[in-house]
Amino acid sequence: MNYSENRPWGSFTHLYDTKYTKVKTITVQPHQRLSLQSHKQRSENWTVVKGIATIWLDDTIKDLNIGESIFIKVGSKHRLENKTDEIIEIIEVQTGTYFGEDDIIRYEDDYNRNQ
Repeated sequence: MNYSENRPWGSFTHLYDTKYTKVKTITVQPHQRLSLQSHKQRSENWTVVKGIATIWLDDTIKDLNIGESIFIKVGSKHRLENKTDEIIEIIEVQTGTYFGEDDIIRYEDDYNRNQ
């Protein structure tokens, strides 16, 4: 089941996938960030396992250290950013009714990808 995909900001690896949850690692390269996005059909829980992750969640921006987590409910605007010179890695646990990559609504994207 494990497989990886590269993205302009880094990569992710699927670790576990069922009809009710998906788990993956997300690696973000130094000074890169994911799009500002939301999801209609899933929530996410992010736990930092390497580095210091800057998290955008609705109107809040905060740094999370190794071992710290944040819950992102369905519909919340969120972004993962690496402001450091080191790679960061998080574990993402998705719960909901659908986990496809096409459930991403992008509001801002540094790499000009459209939804």
